Amino acid sequence: MDTRESKTPEEVKEHLRNELIPEDYETSEPESQPEAKTPSDGIHKVLPLIIIGVGILVVALLYFGGGAD
Repeated sequence: MDTRESKTPEEVKEHLRNELIPEDYETSEPESQPEAKTPSDGIHKVLPLIIIGVGILVVALLYFGGGAD
């Protein structure tokens, strides 16, 4: 890893050139990215429960807490 603070003008130009080149999706290699192949387990199963729990909490706070003055 490069830990230098400043880059030469040639390094800056090459960095910008590499950043501006669009990604080629036709020749992408997902096998070199194992995290891209693994399914996202967990949060999509728990998210409805979290939403229902937060909804019940809000209703309870409004009903018992400060909703009825």
